[in-house]
Amino acid sequence: MHAARPDSIVVGRVVAIWRYPVKSMAGEPLEDADVSWHGVAGDRRWAFVRDGVVDSGFPWLTIRQRREMWHYRPRFVEPSRPDRSRTLVATPDGQELDVTDAALAEALAPGSRVIRQDRGVFDTFPLSLISTRSIHALGERVGQVLDPRRFRPNLLVEAHDDVPFPEDAWVGGVLRVGGLRVRMDKRDGRCAVITVDPDSLERDAAVLRRVLDEREGCLGIYGSTVEPGRVSVGDAVVLETAAAVGS
Repeated sequence: MHAARPDSIVVGRVVAIWRYPVKSMAGEPLEDADVSWHGVAGDRRWAFVRDGVVDSGFPWLTIRQRREMWHYRPRFVEPSRPDRSRTLVATPDGQELDVTDAALAEALAPGSRVIRQDRGVFDTFPLSLISTRSIHALGERVGQVLDPRRFRPNLLVEAHDDVPFPEDAWVGGVLRVGGLRVRMDKRDGRCAVITVDPDSLERDAAVLRRVLDEREGCLGIYGSTVEPGRVSVGDAVVLETAAAVGS
């Protein structure tokens, strides 16, 4: 683990970690995780492809089309070896099916099929981060308490700065989190997925509308690995200055 140096600034701490074995299904909360060049180990390694749109730019079956995917809960039979493990999915009706079982694809969307991608099926970059302050600030604007899971981050960070949307200032920089170094590449462009409550499955269009109207459609940030490593809940989030990055 890297020690904080005078040319680095502690900007927060990790309060939750998630990986999503199957794209758009429920996330798996973790106390710690190994992060490689391809994101959190086991993250989004499986995805369902919609029938008739295989050749489109976005063929994936997601919460936008099937909000019930929030209630499908995947797990690895060998959680310590997620990229080599069999993957099972607990369904809302109490079954547990292998992710490759045709019955699972049929239940989700007739004609759909599952694929595996060892590098992960990511919309843009392999890591996503959001701060509790950003979620709270958006919640105030829509008049409700928003569940962090709604935004499907890998890392949830409690920022030290008492300002809304603090992670915007980290874009373009390198964060050190535990043994991981990650370059924060861009703000996270949002879609209708964030309108769906993970538990009730109710849609609230105001959540996305506020992000579109006031945040240029963005909330949270995306990043890519600079140095693989292990992260844990409670780890300090350290923003490296130009001097630290160049040393």
